[in-house]
Amino acid sequence: MTKFLLAVHVLAAIVAVGPVTVAASMFPPVARRMAADPKDAGSTGTLRLLHRICRVYALVGVVVPVFGFATASEMGVLGSAWLIVSIALTALAAVVLAALVLPAQSALVEGRDANPARLAMVTGVFNLLWATVTVLMIVRPGSTTGA
Repeated sequence: MTKFLLAVHVLAAIVAVGPVTVAASMFPPVARRMAADPKDAGSTGTLRLLHRICRVYALVGVVVPVFGFATASEMGVLGSAWLIVSIALTALAAVVLAALVLPAQSALVEGRDANPARLAMVTGVFNLLWATVTVLMIVRPGSTTGA
């Protein structure tokens, strides 16, 4: 059962979190391009598509921690420091996405005043959090379950 849960957890991370990080990273440069040429219909459509990808896959991404908790419980590592830090960083990444990245994207898509440079920075923080979680999940410092 552990292998199944772990497989679903990893696949969900790849399929859900991967597109969010890529689409979110692509959004600020397209927003800057659109700001330079507001009549560029291609940029407007691209922004809408990237924002939709981020929103939809963020919802799908809820599966990742659900199966992560199930896997950790099955492995008996819920109290491990590396997992607790990973959970905290995942929660922080979710807050950054929901409270900062998606609202700024919405503002830019709707033509409201928003700063693409600030969005790029916040998106970078979001991606850095996920990269850190990924490394912690692979390295598992102090783990006794084997590497």
